[in-house]
Amino acid sequence: MCSESYVGRKNQHALRDFPFPYHTEIELEISTLTNRGIGLGRFDLPKPPELTDDAKPQPEIEKNPSGWVIMVPFCLPGERVRARIFRNQKNFSEADLVEVLTRSPDRVDPRCPLFGQCGGCQYQHFDYEAQLVWKRQQVAELLEHMADLKHEVNPVIGSPQQFNYRSKITPHFQLPRSPKHSTAPVIPDDPHETKIGFLRQGTRFDLLDVPHCDIATEAINARLPEVRSAVRTKIAAGGYKKGATLLLRDASGEVTTDHETVVTETVGDLKLHFLARDFFQNNPFILPAFTDYVRQQVASSGARFLVDAYCGSGLFALTAAPSFEQVAGIEISESSVRFATENAAANNITNATFQAGDASAIFAGLEFPPEETVIIIDPPRKGCDEKFLHQLFEFGPKAVVYVSCDPATQMRDLVHFPTANYQLTDVQPFDLFPQTRHLECVVTLSKN
Repeated sequence: MCSESYVGRKNQHALRDFPFPYHTEIELEISTLTNRGIGLGRFDLPKPPELTDDAKPQPEIEKNPSGWVIMVPFCLPGERVRARIFRNQKNFSEADLVEVLTRSPDRVDPRCPLFGQCGGCQYQHFDYEAQLVWKRQQVAELLEHMADLKHEVNPVIGSPQQFNYRSKITPHFQLPRSPKHSTAPVIPDDPHETKIGFLRQGTRFDLLDVPHCDIATEAINARLPEVRSAVRTKIAAGGYKKGATLLLRDASGEVTTDHETVVTETVGDLKLHFLARDFFQNNPFILPAFTDYVRQQVASSGARFLVDAYCGSGLFALTAAPSFEQVAGIEISESSVRFATENAAANNITNATFQAGDASAIFAGLEFPPEETVIIIDPPRKGCDEKFLHQLFEFGPKAVVYVSCDPATQMRDLVHFPTANYQLTDVQPFDLFPQTRHLECVVTLSKN
């Protein structure tokens, strides 16, 4: 028996009372995890007493013939748990974990004392090798059910470092609201008790104070107390008119809090410069293997030319450049394009050029022959828009290597590739985010 109570919740004023009154406790088996890392089980609802055998049941029950779906965070498949209902949705209910009655053999003790309260990690209670197995299964399920494709998913390549790997964190804080029409800063009653951290699990606005983050690098954690103290001192002096988001970026052990500082990250033989605020992969420990795999995939296409459609400061374009005659990169961030150009020169790479612009316009004026060109796409979490995909298929490159930090939106986009005559040839997940539900997935497609 293992008693674990993670989250307390305030009374839900607008709670639907079907099928459970607020804070009803139930026992159930957890059968699987959602792609958000939440445990899912089913509960057999009793037939409402006012219904006879011939009467029509609630439509919600008809949609769940195998049992009412219950979502419970911080559970593992195969566990029997006691859960407390806090919200009823139309077709399922949400609950907090009260107690683990039957413990999974994959359950481990979480390292962080805030696990279960902080919304940053979902899997610290999950043995790491089991995390990798589960993430592979989730990619396979998304591929089949969202993209309608059946293909072998390679075993997930794990991070060499399972904790203290994250090289950038953005804690934030909130201040009391100013009186209407007032521009004066509002100083809390006790500024030194201001919460500086991340969103509490399951909430959109409630902050949890986080003095130490176990997935952030050791250098960031060493600097964090100083940063928190300085912020609270500034709050006490009226230095903030409202809350703010902080930045701590670790580059090779040097931590900066200035968004405009130029930092340097080493990836293999390359040294890449970029602004601390700009996007860059946040797990440097796995980057050599990650970028080498992408390079191998684009090089194996046999194409002579490479286009990096969301190039950032040049990570994929420059690591793959030696395998191509010419490389072109496009990026909406002008500062990233400037650094990509400078990074090419600093690393003596002469066959790569970069331009600022929207990825959907990348093919305008591109002189590379499509049949000799391979494309890397690494879009934001929301995936590719239809305009970009239309132009991609109009151009018709020889192959596409699609890198994504959200397999769900990636699989949504993959639906369109078979109709454009592209065949899936490889699916390789990478765990850039141990202890969380997130992962990167690299999908390779070749034109038939």
